[in-house]
Amino acid sequence: MKITTFNAFRSRNYRLYFTGQSISLIGTWMQKTAVSWVIYSLTHSTFVLGLTLFASQFPSFVLSLLGGVVSDRYDRFKVMLCTQIASMIQASILAILILSGHYVVWEILALSVLLGIINAFDVPARQSMVYEMIEDKKDLPNALALNSSMVNLSRLIGPAIAGFILEKLGDGTCFALNALSFLAVIGSLLLMRLPKYIPQVHVKNAFGEMKEGFEYLKQTPSLAFIIIMLALISFLVMPFSTLLPVYARDIFKGTASTFGIIDSVIGLGAFSCAIFLASLKPGSNLKRILAINTLVFGAGIILFSHEGNYPIALVFAAVTGFGMMSQVTVSNTLIQTTVEPNMRGRVISFYAMAVFGMQPLGGLLIGSVSKWIGTPDTMLGEGVIAVLIGLLHMRFLRKEKLKKEQPLPSLGQQTIQAA
Repeated sequence: MKITTFNAFRSRNYRLYFTGQSISLIGTWMQKTAVSWVIYSLTHSTFVLGLTLFASQFPSFVLSLLGGVVSDRYDRFKVMLCTQIASMIQASILAILILSGHYVVWEILALSVLLGIINAFDVPARQSMVYEMIEDKKDLPNALALNSSMVNLSRLIGPAIAGFILEKLGDGTCFALNALSFLAVIGSLLLMRLPKYIPQVHVKNAFGEMKEGFEYLKQTPSLAFIIIMLALISFLVMPFSTLLPVYARDIFKGTASTFGIIDSVIGLGAFSCAIFLASLKPGSNLKRILAINTLVFGAGIILFSHEGNYPIALVFAAVTGFGMMSQVTVSNTLIQTTVEPNMRGRVISFYAMAVFGMQPLGGLLIGSVSKWIGTPDTMLGEGVIAVLIGLLHMRFLRKEKLKKEQPLPSLGQQTIQAA
């Protein structure tokens, strides 16, 4: 079989999912950009920007384990359909609120909390369902990499469109278009032809299955290490994005379009990395690629942090996006290709906790630190931490390699040891 970058598109269900989700994600990134801009315009506070990230993602941290259990216990198709409809309702309420012109910060934060609750159940079901959409399971790593290209292409397009619309048509239009975009993914789900769902007998209650997922992770240290590294990156480095409005408005003296361009360039770097990962040959050392790209991620942030020249800063932003993308995509691929099918939802819920749970906590920390030492120095510190985490990952891989290469004791040595 000839390997191509788009092998996963041979599966009809995945093609439908990719198309619908691509449209929906462009709307999602438009809304994220608009929320950050509206919040910063109202408050001029980096702390409130961090609080906004906290409000939208911390509920996912609290409820992700329950979301993973729901994904493993019930029909993932129906769970995902319900979460997408709920997301459309949330986006519609936010659009109506913004279009009315009578809104305050706490209302936006409350709706962000609602979205975080929905995502706690959506992410485990959606990520687990990708496995079921792929007819040839050898195409799963390619599908996961293409998922990331979809996310980051939408990140490239969405903020750029949002920046234009914010200036020309107003913030309410961004929120309204996001609400409409959910029709695409809901339609794609309804057109899928999936195997009939066969309910499984569950002898344990939900809390017992949560504990079972935790025990499984303890018994697979390679997966546990990946999730721990991802949690550290999410907590201490990923929240750099909450500081971008400060760079756009105060450092580069720009407008909403400036903010949209910076976010889009980061998306361009991430999209480039996603295509790179999708083009890798089977058997590539993903763990090493993850460690190297963590170093690239840190280097990009360090170079961006104190760069006052806008065009040069955009180059460093693209480097940052390239390194950042691997954190989520490669970690997800390593998990999905090694975890047992009946544990997939629960292990992915730990993955979701690492991504969506630690980022909001980090957002609060980064927002507070930036008020104390300034935005550029805070960004510099995040870059240094990413480099240190990358070096730690490289050290772990060397130890793992030495352990595998260590020869087993001969029969005579075993006899002496036994004696």
